[in-house]
Amino acid sequence: MGKQPLLLNLHHRIEEMSDALPYFTRGTVVKGFGRGSKELGIPTANYPEEVVASLPASLQSGVYYGWASVDSGPVHKMVLSVGWNPHFNNQKRSMETHILHQFSDDFYGSELAVCVSGYLRPEKSFASLDELVQAIHNDITVAKERLDDPQAQISATQLEDFIAS
Repeated sequence: MGKQPLLLNLHHRIEEMSDALPYFTRGTVVKGFGRGSKELGIPTANYPEEVVASLPASLQSGVYYGWASVDSGPVHKMVLSVGWNPHFNNQKRSMETHILHQFSDDFYGSELAVCVSGYLRPEKSFASLDELVQAIHNDITVAKERLDDPQAQISATQLEDFIAS
């Protein structure tokens, strides 16, 4: 019986987040904590604090998926972490985008536009760095599957329209 209110609360939170999606934003890529590529082997593009502060309250901390474009270029699948990164005990809320595309160079200072299409899971702390990396790889796999759905392709087109506006 004790778990029922927790499940209802989680279901309510997911419904709230779904109401905020798709969510479009853009901003200049800034240097983050330097952990994505170096410690995790999973490079991320980070948004400045103003972009993070402007997120709607309904877009709660967690891991999301969607579409991204750098400097109005091609649209690629992405996974996005929004929150405090409890594994690392961050003092600032961050928004870190892992674009599912191999770029030849860093793109600090470039404009990153994203369409946040769906929610994957809440953020959490992990017992080890390996466990965190495994969870991120799982997030990437699930995101790819969901973004391959024809219905998800609609938000990729919406991102192209957002970029053009």
